[in-house]
Amino acid sequence: MHIGVPKEIKNHEYRVGLTPESVAECCRHGHAVTVQTGAGEGIGATDQDYADAGAQVAGDAAGVFAAGEMIIKVKEPQPDERRMLRAGQILFTYLHLAPDPDQTRELMASGAVCIAYETVTGGGGGLPLLKPMSQVAGRLSVQAGANALETHRGGRGVLLGGVPGVAPARVTVIGGGVVGFNAAQMAVGLGAHTTILDRSADVLERLATHFEARATTRFASQMNLEDELTRADLVIGAVLIPGAAAPKLVRREHLSQMKRGAVLVDVAIDQGGCFETSHPTTHADPTFVIDGIVHYCVANMPGAVARTSTYALNNVTLPHALAIADKGWKAALIEDPHLRAGLNVCDARITHPAVAAALGQEHTPAEAALGL
Repeated sequence: MHIGVPKEIKNHEYRVGLTPESVAECCRHGHAVTVQTGAGEGIGATDQDYADAGAQVAGDAAGVFAAGEMIIKVKEPQPDERRMLRAGQILFTYLHLAPDPDQTRELMASGAVCIAYETVTGGGGGLPLLKPMSQVAGRLSVQAGANALETHRGGRGVLLGGVPGVAPARVTVIGGGVVGFNAAQMAVGLGAHTTILDRSADVLERLATHFEARATTRFASQMNLEDELTRADLVIGAVLIPGAAAPKLVRREHLSQMKRGAVLVDVAIDQGGCFETSHPTTHADPTFVIDGIVHYCVANMPGAVARTSTYALNNVTLPHALAIADKGWKAALIEDPHLRAGLNVCDARITHPAVAAALGQEHTPAEAALGL
């Protein structure tokens, strides 16, 4: 199979779909790879590194899309990229379709086979292709929040860990999954007073056992959430419903109850955001202020640490990419139900139930699209 790797064009996105090492693995399996010139600059990989690994280097994205039977990316295809997709071509990347009807409509119209990293499941449960980026985003969320709390950025002027004689900041993490756990680890490590909210008794027990007295756990009732919002200096939104739009847990009226200059970091912004007042921002202009509350809503947070993120992502995506290339997408998805869960759009139909429900569209089961 011929694999295409374009340079990411989303604002301040420096990751790349395949590392040179991953390209070498694909070539060892007998596949051809075309990489756009400059695609690896953000991770310190040159065109020569890719050529040495066995790739052809194309001068523009059009050459990559024309050559590739499968396009491997990181972020969802931008409008110019969507126009280059063709019927039967495989797109393997993060898609986050639930809050994005325009992208969904254009992917359906393209006739491409669209497999989303974020809905591929794992044998032991969870979302293994989303997990490493959730780990990165969770840890980055605290760094970003600490930065946004600085006075010159509109924040309260609070140091997360405090100093002797001055209390540390209060950090509230909404959601105890992978993002929330990693955010709490960072907040606790920096000395912040940290509280984690979740609705699962099992999750709360696991978090309480791990953090012991270093963090507080609370059941995520509406009353407990509102109580935490009034106390918090920094709130991390870390909720996820696989494939679906994130629930709006913090509403506009809650902002008036919060401390002026407090910070909201919405890690769920790729799925529409879990704060009612959120809208996507970029690394170039990451924050905005509503009712005195600083919002950080960058939709590609892991892109800020592109090398770490790309290598962590390739560790989990490469085996699936090789399965698709080695066997063909239909055989690979028929054989592996976990990879099949990643099929979001096929033959102009939505094949993931949560995406269809979020967009109010008809759902065609992946099994039906595969003729099972």
